[in-house]
Formats: sequence, C-alpha cells, structure tokens
Amino acid sequence: MTRHDLDVLASDRERSDAEERLRAAVGSGRLPLADLAGRLDEVHASRTRGDLEQACRGLPRPGPRDSLVVDRPADSRGLVVGVFGGFVRKGPWVVPPRMTVWSMWGGGKIDLTEARFSEQDTEIRAVALWGGTRIVVPEDIEVEVRGFGLFGVFDRRAARRIGRPGTPRVVIKGLALFGAVVTRGKG
Repeated sequence: MTRHDLDVLASDRERSDAEERLRAAVGSGRLPLADLAGRLDEVHASRTRGDLEQACRGLPRPGPRDSLVVDRPADSRGLVVGVFGGFVRKGPWVVPPRMTVWSMWGGGKIDLTEARFSEQDTEIRAVALWGGTRIVVPEDIEVEVRGFGLFGVFDRRAARRIGRPGTPRVVIKGLALFGAVVTRGKG
C-alpha cells in the first residue's frame, strides 16, 4: 500500500476482513489468544486503512485460499434445484452448512474451488433422478463421499485425504437413480 492508501478511510468490509485476519492468526498460532481482544478493539476503533494495518501488525497478508471458514452468513439458501433445466453455482461464495442439490431431468454444477464455508463441517445432500450433478472440489479441503447409485452412478473417486488441521470438511451424500452425481477435483 502506498502512503496515500493508508490515509483512506476504512470501510466496514475492510474492518471485517481485518477481524478475519486476526482470527485466522489466532487459529494458526501466530497470535496468542490473549492478544485477540485488544487487537479487535483496535480494529473497531480504526478510522483509516493505516489504522487497520497497525491493528494487524506483524501478521502476514492472507493468501488466496486462507481463511476458508469465514464468519459470514451463507450467500445462498440451502436448496438448489434443476428440473428440466440446469443450475450453476461457482465463483466466490459462502457455502451454507447444509445444502440439498436436486437434479431431475436436468443437471447442474456446484463449484467449490473459490468458495468459503460458513462452518467447519458442510453436508451436501445430492439427489439425481434421471439427471446429473457435478461437484468440483478444491484440493485443500477434506472430502468424504457416501452416496448410493441405483441404476445410476454416485462417483466416489474424489473422496480423499484428511486435510491440514482446521481444514473444512465436506461430506457429500445422497442418491443417484437413473442419473449421476460426480465429484471431481479441480482440473
């Protein structure tokens, strides 16, 4: 940031981002829990971007996939339906803790590669009746697939590893009846 940028008045969104940065630092062990309250007070009292930088002093800037679990409400309802048509949910968004995805005589795609999660554990219930759903998952989360295919396919190939401590966990379960639910990694 330039000196001029530091003098710009801080927005509510920038304060919220600074709070998340401090909470992530506590979660990763970079900032002692005892220091959090004082730093949050500094964030709330901040008038400029420079004040926010001072409140976050000594902490690295978050990378593109830092803070996967955020302290914000989900961007969408927990129900996505594609009947005789399709749906696509992708880009930056906050995933609800429980989500139901229905594909009937149609299809859709849920892309979690740029998503953030409103809770540590997320459950996606996917039902494909004569339709299909593709779920794209990033490499840096824990994924468990527990669905059942009856005259259809409920693909388990993306079920994999335990992530780093603090990594979000996504459980995908449901039913594919004359349809398919396919979970894949980004690529």
